[in-house]
Amino acid sequence: MELEIGTAQVGDACVVTIAGEVDIYTSPALKSALAAATADGCKLLVVDLDRVGFIDSSGLGVLVGALRRAREAGGDMRVVSGHETVGRILRITGLDRVFSLHATLDEALGA
Repeated sequence: MELEIGTAQVGDACVVTIAGEVDIYTSPALKSALAAATADGCKLLVVDLDRVGFIDSSGLGVLVGALRRAREAGGDMRVVSGHETVGRILRITGLDRVFSLHATLDEALGA
C-alpha cells in the first residue's frame, strides 16, 4: 500500500497528515517529510496518524527521530492517533508515554 503524506501550516503548527501503512518501504518518505517540516522552522509539529492502519518499527523509529529533532530545535511534537491498531502498537512499545498523544487533530492543535 502506498503512503500519502500531506503537510499544512495551521497557525504556528506544521501538520503532517499521513494515510496508508508506514513500514520499511514507506518510512523514508515519512522521515523526509518530517525532517523538512522541522527544517522549515516549525516549532510545533503535529503528526496526524489517524488514517494510518499499520506502523512497524521503522516507522516508530522515524517518529522518535522527529521528536528528537523537534526538541533539539526548541520545539515539540504531538501525535494524533485515533486508530486502535496504531494506538495499541504505541502502548505495547511504551511510546504512548514518550509522545504527546491526542485523539483528534483539533485536540492536538489546542493542547
